[in-house]
Amino acid sequence: MAVDVLDLRSFYASPLGQTAHRLLSAAVSARWGDCARQRVLGVGYATPYLDAVRANCERAIAFMPAEQGVVNWPASGPSASALVDITALPLPDSVIDRVLVIHALEAADQPYEFLAEVWRILAPGGRMIVIAPSRAGVWARVDSTPFGHGQPYSRSQLRNLLRETMFSPLHWCEALYTPPFERPFLLRCAPVFEKVGARLALPGAGVHLVEATKQLYNPALGRRAGRRRSVAFQPALAAGARLGDVLEKSWRRLGDVSDG
Repeated sequence: MAVDVLDLRSFYASPLGQTAHRLLSAAVSARWGDCARQRVLGVGYATPYLDAVRANCERAIAFMPAEQGVVNWPASGPSASALVDITALPLPDSVIDRVLVIHALEAADQPYEFLAEVWRILAPGGRMIVIAPSRAGVWARVDSTPFGHGQPYSRSQLRNLLRETMFSPLHWCEALYTPPFERPFLLRCAPVFEKVGARLALPGAGVHLVEATKQLYNPALGRRAGRRRSVAFQPALAAGARLGDVLEKSWRRLGDVSDG
């Protein structure tokens, strides 16, 4: 179930949301760096993270799921946000260089169709970052934050979903090791929690962060499709042969009756 856009905006205005934003923005920046001359799309509620790249990139767009609602973004100038069906993104093929997916995958009723649409609009060599709640994390168990809603994922589930939608993972990491509680002491220590958790690869991080690139051909997917086609045609041919035998016998019987 998608979180309402007003609740998302309120979360990112809170001290806990601001802390989460800083930690996740640092992880995204470490992967993408400068997005100059890049066309960047955020899907879900990505506007807090797009603000950092909007000034340098060629174009930044924010798509928000219809179930979630939409807010105007940016605050000044022409609007670059839109309410969309995430399984039918209103863009032509291969036009986006970078896609950030956050607060979207866990709420998607059709995650395969959603990521297939992201694959379609990505340019060859384009990159996608998915931030999704971790099944093993505390954040997924606390519904006072947006990460506590929807379907959390394990790493193996994300890997299988990416493989099925023809994405090749480039980098895996976890983030939000700090507890999801708005206590001043915990918020002040959040950078320490993050640094120690990442360095020691501790369990219990709040989200998975995976960067993947568009794979133009997936041999395994092609072989599976070929096997499905061969299995689908064999029964039809066999049924046709049996039907022919039945018709031939029927005509013979009719011939015998007419001769008699």
